[in-house]
Order: sequence, then structure tokens, then C-alpha cells
Amino acid sequence: MTDRVRLDKWLWAARFFKTRALATEAVKGGKVKLDGATPKPSRTLQPGDRLEITQAHRKVWIEVVALSDRRGPAAEAEKLYRIDKELLNQRKPSPEQALAGFREKGRGRPTKRERRQILRWTDQLTLD
Repeated sequence: MTDRVRLDKWLWAARFFKTRALATEAVKGGKVKLDGATPKPSRTLQPGDRLEITQAHRKVWIEVVALSDRRGPAAEAEKLYRIDKELLNQRKPSPEQALAGFREKGRGRPTKRERRQILRWTDQLTLD
């Protein structure tokens, strides 16, 4: 445990992002709010800071409890924060998204026929 840790490094150590580069990209992209404001990745955290993290599968509001710049086991990472609120995003896509190329998880790459249907739907393929 340390007394000063960068935001991107803490997000990586707390296992919110798989790599530090992804954490940095998320902070720069506005997916992480610190006390309601959009911080820089180099911003130092303190215990008591409140974060709002938006990921593809969830949105979570947390309070920083402890600081660490070392990525350890998940059980250790859970001690770094306290979850105030969490919203899971598990919605099925709309029919329009399905026709525009959305694929069920685990279904693999589109077949040649499906690719043509996707291109036709998005008006990128015209057959004479």
C-alpha cells in the first residue's frame, strides 16, 4: 500500500481494467468520473474519493477505501474499494442492431452469406 497512486494505475490494480493502457484510455475517453468531474489519468487518488466507472457491461459507483499500485489477487483488489451502486447492462440488442451485424456471443465470424446480408443491409454492397 502506498500514499500516492495515479488514477489509471489504481483502476488497473483494483481490477476494473485488464491493462493499464485500457484504464488510461477509459479515463481519457470520459468513462471514469472522479467526484463528478472528468480527471486526467495522472490524477492522484486519496481514500474517500468517489468514482463513477462506465464499462460495456456495467456502470458502477464506488468509494476508494485504500490505495495500491500493485495488481494482486481479486480478493486483495476488492479491499481497495466499496461499491455504492452498480447497474448491469444485460439487454438484448434491438432487431435493428441484429440486422446491422450484431452477433450472439460465441457464434463466431459471419459466414459469407451473412456478411453479404450485413453489407446489403448497410447499403455497402450493390449487386448488378
